[in-house]
Amino acid sequence: MLKYLEPLIETATAHVKFEKVTRRGFLGTSGAFALAAHAVPARAFDTYAVGGTDMPHGIVDDPLIFVSIDADGTVTLVAHRSEMGTGSRTSIPMVMADEMEADWSRVKIVQAPGDEPKYGNQDTDGSRSMRHHIQMARKIGGAVRTMLARAAAEEWGADPSQITVEMHEVKGPAGQTMGFGDLAAAAMAQPVPAHEEIAYKTEDQFRYIGKGEIQITDIHDITTGEAVYGADVTLPGMKFAVIARPPVVGGKAASYDASEALAVSGVESVHEIPYVSMPPLFAPLGGIAVVASNTWAALQGRDMLKIEWEAGPHGDYNSESYMADLIAQSENPGTIARDQGDIDAAFASAAKTFTGTYTQDHMAHIPMEPPAAIASYTDGKLEIWAPVQSPYTTRTDTAKALGLDPEQVTVHVTLLGGGFGRKSKADFVTEAALLSKELGAPVRVQWTREDDVKHSFYHTTSAERIDVAMDEAGKVTGWRHRSVAPSILSTFAPDEGNMLPLELAMGMTDLPFDLPNIRCEHGKALAHTRIGWFRAVSNIPHAWAIGSCVGELAQELGKDQREMWLDLIGAPRSLDPTAAGLPDNFWNYGEPMAEFPIETGRLANVLNMAADGIGYGADMPEGEGIGLAVHRSFVSYVACAARVKVADGRITVPEMHMAIDCGFAANPERIESQIQGAAVMGMTVALHSGITFEDGAVQQSNYYDYDVVRSDNYPTVVTHIVPHPFSVHATGVGEPGVPPVSPAIANGLFAATGERRRHLPMGVDA
Repeated sequence: MLKYLEPLIETATAHVKFEKVTRRGFLGTSGAFALAAHAVPARAFDTYAVGGTDMPHGIVDDPLIFVSIDADGTVTLVAHRSEMGTGSRTSIPMVMADEMEADWSRVKIVQAPGDEPKYGNQDTDGSRSMRHHIQMARKIGGAVRTMLARAAAEEWGADPSQITVEMHEVKGPAGQTMGFGDLAAAAMAQPVPAHEEIAYKTEDQFRYIGKGEIQITDIHDITTGEAVYGADVTLPGMKFAVIARPPVVGGKAASYDASEALAVSGVESVHEIPYVSMPPLFAPLGGIAVVASNTWAALQGRDMLKIEWEAGPHGDYNSESYMADLIAQSENPGTIARDQGDIDAAFASAAKTFTGTYTQDHMAHIPMEPPAAIASYTDGKLEIWAPVQSPYTTRTDTAKALGLDPEQVTVHVTLLGGGFGRKSKADFVTEAALLSKELGAPVRVQWTREDDVKHSFYHTTSAERIDVAMDEAGKVTGWRHRSVAPSILSTFAPDEGNMLPLELAMGMTDLPFDLPNIRCEHGKALAHTRIGWFRAVSNIPHAWAIGSCVGELAQELGKDQREMWLDLIGAPRSLDPTAAGLPDNFWNYGEPMAEFPIETGRLANVLNMAADGIGYGADMPEGEGIGLAVHRSFVSYVACAARVKVADGRITVPEMHMAIDCGFAANPERIESQIQGAAVMGMTVALHSGITFEDGAVQQSNYYDYDVVRSDNYPTVVTHIVPHPFSVHATGVGEPGVPPVSPAIANGLFAATGERRRHLPMGVDA
């Protein structure tokens, strides 16, 4: 997502229900794929337009960069995006392997270093790995298959159209056969074919794509403890460091005494890291680093530091008073971001009105693996090992911090033990790089859980006010949504308190309701901490507010939740940006509206699928209720039906049904996994997650006071995937499952108890 910001800154145990698209044979009746079998319709490929091509470094589809074949037939595929559970390290190579007819059991995957000029965009964020790269992967695989066939044709003196490629083997017209390894050198020496020369598979010929039978490639190593994460990397002579960072963003050490720290056995030295004023970009916070022969000694030494902190300009940041200011601002007109119809007339003529204000605290990502990075600076060159989502940004940021050219920096990407946006910011890597240069030795900087909670880039806090006008018949005639929240732009540029168009477009200005009068406004809110990407980003507060409001309107008008949702969504249609009053700079997740329109029929369909799946409408036991919510984000449509049960004074969620329409489902196994994870993370957001500030400092520190969903309140998650042919664009999966969960739980709580909660986190006490 960082790339999307650049022009704007410059100018301002679960079950899956998956309906397969086809159960026909892997490759027709014979299983073979002939080079001449080009039968892919233009709509399915040539016009399969996606965003990303206009981004810096764009999309690279050179097979000579991503594929190599050994003499023994082993096919090595390069994964250029990071793996943090999303499956991109498996799914994109899987598509390559399918199109080239490689035997998956003979495929090896290697991770690309951070090098966007070579590999194309490497930011693993925005739920766009598959939607931007499925075609790139098919082209690479198809090109290699064509090159193998042409090499065999030359060897046998045959017409290339008579050559078939099937499951790691090339066959000639006279029954000749050669393995991939036999042809490796000759094939990879062939000219790379143009797109028009490649005979792409038809959908019924897919071997792996869309089948859901390929597990993530690292599953064995992850489950046996052999996987290499950031903190697993060790280098000869490596030092270990932890850092005492200023408790307030923009603060610094006025003075410090390291004598007792240096007396700790194993502690070798203490170093000051310069502080960074706002905007911080992705730079370190600064502080005092303790370097030791092992992490334990470094931690003990840090505890012995005596530091006098200077708070700086944000030392008076207090969540309670700040939220009161946000709410007060939401009560007054703001800057108009969408204006459809005449909202003032709608309220002037309303027979009835409703107002709801919905708020949320800041949130921290708390991935299971806290940040860690290893850096080795030698002879003017820097080598890095780290769990990062944006390896090339890591490379350029650290190069700038050390006064190097990016070509002098190498970034090795390890597995990520969770990311959720936190590890797209490489401040922790820059810390290690700075220390390695100063010490002249490899250094590992390790963050603790407390470090991660207290010094993160937080999801924004917000106040969302929605005013609704209704006529005498109870029909909604006007909808006004005011959002006040500090912007992520404050991380990148001097803060003026205004949100970016892309933040407003995440579930607010793109409201898909069929209403005559809609206005979206936003107020100013200056940031007093670091704001960063968080899974689903601003869709969370917007979906929270809209979904909760729909639940309240159902109660106000005496309607069923599903009926209320469907009334507001209206008939199936594609939203007309002009008629809907969308701004000229409306941001559609970086995708062309013509190819990725806002389709209300798909929204209603997933709502009905989730509701039907959970048995919505059936009588519920006392203290139980079902809540519904639906939301479009990252050009996908996701609904949540949550069964909420209150027992022994505690809110529990025994069951959720999640329905997702993400276009063509390239890897159903990962889609199911991602939706399960999103459901649980959404439940954590709803009931537990909340970062608060007092005198500029974060008040939470670990799982005991920044809790998450645990095994005693873990729902059964049933995932329903809407089936589509390949011609329907693959869209986002990693993030869009989170936003509808909180409002669904709130609506379910109301159905169970009659109590309405309007703040996140809601808490678990009933």
